[in-house]
Amino acid sequence: MLRLSPCRAGGRAQEPDGAVGGTSMRAGLGQALRGLLLLSARSCSCSGAGRRRRLGQPLPRCSWLSTMAQCSTEQRGRPHSPEYRLYFKNAEGKYISPFHDIPLFAGSKEDKEVPAKRSKTNGSETGLPKKPPPSRAGETVVFNMVVEVPRWSNAKMEIATKEPLNPIKQDIKRGKLRYVANIFPHKGYIWNYGALPQTWEDPHHKDKDTGCCGDNDPIDVCEIGTKVHYPGEIIQVKVLGVMALIDEGETDWKIIAINVDDPEAQKIHDIDDVKKHKPGYLEATAEWFRLYKVPDDKPENQFAFNGEFKDKDFAVGIIKSTHEYWKALLHKKADRGAIECMNILVHDSPFRCSEEDARLIVQSLSFRTVGLTVL
Repeated sequence: MLRLSPCRAGGRAQEPDGAVGGTSMRAGLGQALRGLLLLSARSCSCSGAGRRRRLGQPLPRCSWLSTMAQCSTEQRGRPHSPEYRLYFKNAEGKYISPFHDIPLFAGSKEDKEVPAKRSKTNGSETGLPKKPPPSRAGETVVFNMVVEVPRWSNAKMEIATKEPLNPIKQDIKRGKLRYVANIFPHKGYIWNYGALPQTWEDPHHKDKDTGCCGDNDPIDVCEIGTKVHYPGEIIQVKVLGVMALIDEGETDWKIIAINVDDPEAQKIHDIDDVKKHKPGYLEATAEWFRLYKVPDDKPENQFAFNGEFKDKDFAVGIIKSTHEYWKALLHKKADRGAIECMNILVHDSPFRCSEEDARLIVQSLSFRTVGLTVL
């Protein structure tokens, strides 16, 4: 009997019927062959990222790694439970932080070599450029995005900034798992929602435009492409614009972006293109953010700039400034409060730990491993 075991998180065992011959055996072999082809396809490309998948099922490989390498996520605890965590591993199977160890800028040397190497161009030992790559007005800069929440879902998943190695977890408020309400006529989040790694909205810095300090998190991203992505997926996005949400007195930038591999990316390059090719989407976005906390007995959120979406160049400037705040955070030049800065790849950071230390920290957790997902 031919049998494929569920070696990845959420995978289903593919096995033929118990009959020994005839139609039953042919059907079983065909089913097994289809399973093998599916597993093979999942291991070679990110192009299948739009396929429907429940939380915990396999993800395609990250396109930001070199051709022969794979990254992965490891689930611990049961999905939709307070114990659930999604840890990240690099191509060598070593635990990394999605907050600190995944490069902000896609296409960089560090994007292709994990762990990061000493830069040959600027002498930095961090494996990161001392300054962000230069960009001219209107030039496209591509960023890595860590997907936290798939479009149309309700569970509020987020990078755990206050836990070692910053796994993705479900947010908890007042002792209960957090789910966003459906804002009529929408179901859950209306975009793929996530964060840009190696950014930080400094809670001690008052923004000159908004008049409010940062919200102490990586900068948020709303990815508006046609595909549904999944928690832990790393995608490359080009920035289109930004809006400034004022959330309970804090500046909470919302970057509008699109996956560079999305079919619509060829015609959407700036915020005005969104208005042209996706009419009503920005208005729905503003309405969603204004109302999404009202079902939790909180007041409507407010916006800076009278709710106006700023363009791509403004957004890239905001991202680069939050990247500088993050670098200060990782080098003890900013008050980190309860933020966990443990990392594996930022070589001259005082918070850098060994791969073995990272492994021991994860293994010391009592949460049961659910499975391994190959990206």
